[in-house]
Parts: sequence; C-alpha cells; structure tokens
Amino acid sequence: MTDAAITWTEERVELLKRLWADGRSASQIAAEIGGCSRNAVIGKVHRLGLSGRVKAGPTGEPKPRKVDRPAGPPAPEPVAAPAPGSARPALELVAETGAARDVAVPPSERVTIMELRESMCRWPMGDPTTADFRFCGCKAIAGLPYCTHHAQVAYQPVADRRRDRRVAGL
Repeated sequence: MTDAAITWTEERVELLKRLWADGRSASQIAAEIGGCSRNAVIGKVHRLGLSGRVKAGPTGEPKPRKVDRPAGPPAPEPVAAPAPGSARPALELVAETGAARDVAVPPSERVTIMELRESMCRWPMGDPTTADFRFCGCKAIAGLPYCTHHAQVAYQPVADRRRDRRVAGL
C-alpha cells in the first residue's frame, strides 16, 4: 500500500497516539500499524499536533532537549583597543565550538560596505540584516578578496576538506 492510499481510521489514529506517547519511533509505529511508512507516521503526527518527546538515554534518564540557538556564529570575543600611537594589535584566534576559528577584529576596525576598498578583506562579519553588520577590513592578499586568515578559511585544500568531513562524520 502506498502512502497516498493510507486510510487513517480512528483505531489507527488511537494506536498511533498511544505508541507515540509510549516513546516509540516513527519506524516502530509504522511497523506496528502496518501498511504505512515511517514518513506517513511522521506526517500524521505533525497533522495531529502531537508534541515532541524527550528520548531516554542509556541510563533511563531523559535527555535534555536541544536549546534553540540564534542563527549565525557567536559574536567574537572583544579585543582591547590599541593604545594611541601603538601598532595595530595582533589578531587573536577565537575558538568556535567544534568549528573553524575566526579572527576577532575589533569592531572599531571593521568597515561598512561604503568604507570597503579593493585592498581590504571582504569577509562578512555579523548578521547582514542588522545595522552593525561589517566586513573584516584587514589588508587583503593581492589578487584575493580576503586577508591571510580568511583566505585560509575560504580556500581549504581538498585533502583538508575531506579530512574535516571524515572527522565531522559527514
């Protein structure tokens, strides 16, 4: 029977609700109900508005729910402004959780689209929909749109990308 031909009788819906409340997976429910797929079960669960569930871990304790995080990378840690007359501070690498590293450019040295020049790094920093969106603005490598650090992030050798995917489990 195809998903289009599934008839959700009251008995099937009640069984679905009971199994869903018991914590069964959509695949298990589909096998128990019979004649429908996992996707059909998921679709019906959504149409019925059944709540999501907390899955139990190996100890029987419920796993904590994932917390919705705001879109985009976390804001870089602040870097102290240089003393008047001193050279620009060395750029610090700030570790992002499990991902690539990013350069912490002091907000005062970031540039808007109107201030951006050909010799400046065009790496976007922040959310483009906000007023404080800027570009890196550091000195770009000749012939490239990015500074040394952002070029390393943007142009990774193929071998490194493959290794990173294996490490990430992709």
